Amino acid sequence: MGDMLSQAEIDALLNGTSLEEESPAAEASTDIKPPQELLLNEEEKDALGEIGNISMGTSATTLYALLGQKVSITTPRVEETTWDEISRMFQEPPYIAIKVQYTQGLMGYNLLILKEEDAKVITDLMMGGDGQGNVEATLNDLHLSAISEAMNQMVGSACTSLSSMFEKRVDISPPESSLVSSSDDVESIRIDKNSNIVAILFKLQVGDLIDSEIMQLLPIDFAKELASNLLKAEESKEPMAAPPSLDMPATPPPTHQPPVMGQPPQQQMPPQYQMPPMQQSYQAPQMPQFQAAPPRSEYQQPVNVQPVQFQTFDDSFINVEQKNIGLLMDVPLQIAVELGRTTKKIREILEFGQGSIIELDKLAGEPVDILVNGKAIAKGEVVVIDESFGVRITDIIHPSKRI
Repeated sequence: MGDMLSQAEIDALLNGTSLEEESPAAEASTDIKPPQELLLNEEEKDALGEIGNISMGTSATTLYALLGQKVSITTPRVEETTWDEISRMFQEPPYIAIKVQYTQGLMGYNLLILKEEDAKVITDLMMGGDGQGNVEATLNDLHLSAISEAMNQMVGSACTSLSSMFEKRVDISPPESSLVSSSDDVESIRIDKNSNIVAILFKLQVGDLIDSEIMQLLPIDFAKELASNLLKAEESKEPMAAPPSLDMPATPPPTHQPPVMGQPPQQQMPPQYQMPPMQQSYQAPQMPQFQAAPPRSEYQQPVNVQPVQFQTFDDSFINVEQKNIGLLMDVPLQIAVELGRTTKKIREILEFGQGSIIELDKLAGEPVDILVNGKAIAKGEVVVIDESFGVRITDIIHPSKRI
C-alpha cells in the first residue's frame, strides 16, 4: 500500500480518534457504535422496542409454521447508529438484505439483515431438508426467492400486529432480497440518504441449527413515525373518568309516615325508583290488564264452531302435470355411478404416487350409488356385459329420501 491510507485510518482521522483506540477485533465485532448526535429520545426508543417485541413475536410463530422447527426471537435492542458503522459490519462474511416497503397506513422502508449461513439453513428447511443441505452450496435466485417468501410472511404477520396496535390497516409490498458480500454493496441497499439510521437487533434461534442475530434497519423519520403512532394509540386508549354510580340515590329517602285509617298501606319502593316530592300526587294512568273472560250472559250470541275442511286434489291437476312433462323428455341428464367417497388433507394428496391405495367409505360388494345430475336416485350392483362394466339397478330411492 505504501503511502496510501487505509479505510480504518481515514475513519480514525475523521472521528478524531487514534488507531490505537480501535483494534481490529473491535472493528470485526457486531456491536454498533452510536453517533455523536442522537436524534431519538428514550421514550421513542422504548416505543420502537415494544413494537419490535410484538411484531417479531408474531413473526416467530409464522416462521415456526414454515420451518417446522422451534423459533425464538428475543426482546429487541434498539440502537441509533450511522451507515458508516453498518458498512463496517459488512466486511465480515456475506449477508442477505431484505428490503420491505410499507404502502398503506405507513409510508417508508425498512431493511432486514440476515447472515448468509442463517439464510441457507432457512431455505433448506423450507425446501424440505434438514437444515444442513445448503450450508456448503452457493445461494442462487431460488434461495433468494425462498428467503423473500419467508420474510414476506413474517413481515405480513407483523403488519397484522401493527394494524391492531395503530388501529388502522397496514400493508406492505413484496420484499426484495439481495446478497451483500462487501461494504461496497451498501449503497445498493441503502434506504435513506440521512447519515443516521436506527438498528433494532433481535436474537434468533431456530431449533439447534441457528443461534444468531437478525437486524432491522429503519430510517430516522420512519422510526419516529412508528413511535408516534404507538404513543398516539396508547393515549387514545387511556381510561376515561368513571361515570357516577347508578346505585347512588338521586333524592334523599322520604320520611316514613303512619298510614291513614281507611286507606291501604302504600308499597315501599327502592330509593332510586321513588318520585320527587313535588310529583308524588300525580298518578300515572293504569295500563289495561288482561282478565279472565266473564261468564257468558244471555245477551251474548253463541259462537258457531265447525271442523275445518281442506280442498281435495282431483286427478285433473295430475293430468296437467303429466302432459307438461312431455316438454322435458329430450333434456339430457348426466348419469354417474359412485363407488364411494373419502376425505383427504392436502398433505396426504401430495404424497400420492403410482400404486397408492385410497380407502373409500364403502365395503367391498356393497351396492353403488347411481347419481343423476349429482342427485342419488337409486342403488345398484356392478356387472360385466361383453367385457364392459354396467350397473344393474336393485333399488329406487324414494323421492322423500332423496332430499
